[in-house]
Amino acid sequence: MEWSAAQYLKFEGERSRPARDLINALPDIRPQTVLDLGCGPANSTRLLRARFPASHLTGIELDDDMLEKARASMPDTAFEKADIGTWQPPRPPDLMFSNAVFQWVPGHIAVLERLAERLARGGVLAVQMPDNLSEPSHLAMAETAAHGPWSAAFTDRPVERERIDTPSTYYDALRKHCATVDIFHIAYQHPLKDASAIVEWVKGTGLRPYLDRVAPEQRDDFIEAYGARIADCYPPTSTGEVLLRFPRIFIVAQSQGG
Repeated sequence: MEWSAAQYLKFEGERSRPARDLINALPDIRPQTVLDLGCGPANSTRLLRARFPASHLTGIELDDDMLEKARASMPDTAFEKADIGTWQPPRPPDLMFSNAVFQWVPGHIAVLERLAERLARGGVLAVQMPDNLSEPSHLAMAETAAHGPWSAAFTDRPVERERIDTPSTYYDALRKHCATVDIFHIAYQHPLKDASAIVEWVKGTGLRPYLDRVAPEQRDDFIEAYGARIADCYPPTSTGEVLLRFPRIFIVAQSQGG
């Protein structure tokens, strides 16, 4: 699955807000080595540079379009192409940071455990993931896929990323390797222009695996059918805007010695 940096950045402010909140939840650390895992077009990397200007900062990203945008926007920062599902840091880092990536990584709990084991003494693993598969925005994707001339493309292989597990599951997994594990949820209420803006938002993320499965000549019809469901699910407010409810889970784990 390929990603579009331009589509993703249409809502850069809203997408960067959880990264800022995750940074604000970090313990009082002065990391020498900072890794931005799944850095995308570097919107989170810029925030990390502002917070830790003296650190050695590296962005890790698999998608070529995202990497091109990241390198263009931060030419003085190192970016590496790697799959974080199998990648290992070359040496123990002080901070591994990830904004909205691990929900796409198969078996991500085991991956998080493996990364936590690699932290430097007192190092921090900080992760934020969308927890919105039960929201109307995503339920409507599966409903649209099941009803239409494209339904055969989804019969044998449903499209759904790995579900977020319970907080206690993440706590138990990471507490084996870390001295402290802080977990919390935030449900954002993003005001968007109208229901079509929600469609544009998810075209950069959750809707992409569905569109990849649909035949090119059917994609516009799929988007139109999905948009009709979204318009029913998200009625306008008194201003004509809609509110996109977007729950996210945050995990901040610090190794021994912090």
